[in-house]
Amino acid sequence: MSTSRTRTQLACGFVLHQRPYRDTSLILELFVRDHGRLSAFARGVRGPRSRFASLQPFQPLLLSWSGRGESPTLSGAEVDGPPPAPMPAERILSGFYLNELLLRLTVPHDPQPELYAHYAATLTRLRAGEPLEAVLRLFEKRLLDLLGYGNDLRCEADGRAVEADAHYHFRPGAGLWPAAGPDAEGAVQGRVLLALAADEPPGDTDGQRQARQVLRAALDHCLDGRELRVRTVARAVARMERPC
Repeated sequence: MSTSRTRTQLACGFVLHQRPYRDTSLILELFVRDHGRLSAFARGVRGPRSRFASLQPFQPLLLSWSGRGESPTLSGAEVDGPPPAPMPAERILSGFYLNELLLRLTVPHDPQPELYAHYAATLTRLRAGEPLEAVLRLFEKRLLDLLGYGNDLRCEADGRAVEADAHYHFRPGAGLWPAAGPDAEGAVQGRVLLALAADEPPGDTDGQRQARQVLRAALDHCLDGRELRVRTVARAVARMERPC
């Protein structure tokens, strides 16, 4: 661990997560364009005169910090540009889903400027009310690609090209294999795979289900079986909303 003191000014970033620290402070998980994911202390944040009122999720920020080691102390935070519209209430859980994927799958202190731009654009699309399935599937697909976990969805494991009308089994880490037919358990149509490969998630209900199945399997493989907290929350919310 480095013992030299570093100082960074006005770095573009987002708050992914925060948790209380002592009486008035927070430990923040940040995603910063030119620095990657990092932890930082924000001291005196929870008092009535906090100078860090802008530390909100989904808010583009200009962040400043200083300190030694891998967890510096935040010295400034201001909104980067005009404040965006609030995230619609029905999209907040989806926003936290994006944040948790970044927390679980990115490596600390590894700059990911292209992923940062993709994340920021996805938040804009969520705010704009674009179709949720397409927004989330595209984020998942490009996240996997940009982090080096992507799969070639245009070819079978043996190199043969995927055919739009054929059906396949997707095996994370092993690629695509022919399925016996459309009724085979877990079969995915070639058109869905080709649409994902082109970063154009399908818009029909069955295609969306199959795309979600493929990307869920790929993400679960990367997560090594670890459950995402936001999925647990989503299931709990769904149970609460069911009519008695």
